[in-house]
Amino acid sequence: MTAVALPAPAQSARVAHRRRYLMCAPKHFAVEYAINPWMDPTRPVDTDLAMAQWTSLRDTYLALGHTVDEITPEIGLPDMVFAANSGTIIAGQALGARFLAPERQAEAELYRSWFEGHGFAGVVMPSMVNEGEGDLTWTGQVLLAGSGFRTDVAAHPEAQELFGVPVVSLRLVDPRFYHLDTALMVLTPADESTPAHVAYFPGAFSAGSLRVLERLFPDALLAGPADAEVLGLNGVSDGRNVVLPAQATGLAEQLRAHGYEPVMVDMSELRRSGGGPKCCTLELRG
Repeated sequence: MTAVALPAPAQSARVAHRRRYLMCAPKHFAVEYAINPWMDPTRPVDTDLAMAQWTSLRDTYLALGHTVDEITPEIGLPDMVFAANSGTIIAGQALGARFLAPERQAEAELYRSWFEGHGFAGVVMPSMVNEGEGDLTWTGQVLLAGSGFRTDVAAHPEAQELFGVPVVSLRLVDPRFYHLDTALMVLTPADESTPAHVAYFPGAFSAGSLRVLERLFPDALLAGPADAEVLGLNGVSDGRNVVLPAQATGLAEQLRAHGYEPVMVDMSELRRSGGGPKCCTLELRG
């Protein structure tokens, strides 16, 4: 009997889920100080361009069917646009932020007040430095927690006590990737039957942390230096559509090959402060 070649099994279809996000317009965006290697106060900033790029990101979320809430930006807080650093919200419980840099510390109370007024009563404020979803990444089963440059490792057990979920500490070693969300992105969160799917840049992590990631996520997408260096991992996924910087073309091809739909946005002006789509986006998990 002649053997018949069977087609390869079709990849499971990726499913988009509607999200609710909080964002802050960069009306007062500037690079007035340097708290990460991306920032150079000697180079003029085009605030209008930053605003246009941010608006395109917000409109992209709306076009994908997501809900976007906005907090009013405050004069004198040029980094308030990076809403992801303002807290972490899981199942309606909000953990606020405590910033390392004095220039950003006033943001924490403004965001706390917004959370309290918009359905997240009982916000818990951390006692240790904790820069929100910049360093705390919810995978649906465990909370990945970054340290090394901003969030204090002592903030990790505080998060575990509040949320009652396992926390896995990861140490960042490259100052360009000063927050976890610059080096790792959750593409599909875990549910009862499916493990989480993530993408990350191996070069951002300590050797031990890299071994942890390899064990937790053996099928992860690994970004190369070219994509990482344009903050390609600082993306936002709804389970199917992945919003990421327009310059991260190699990662976009990987995503397509794994059934995702890359949605490219130009965040080059905001990247001058070390930010991308995720930095501008806090997920409000009700």
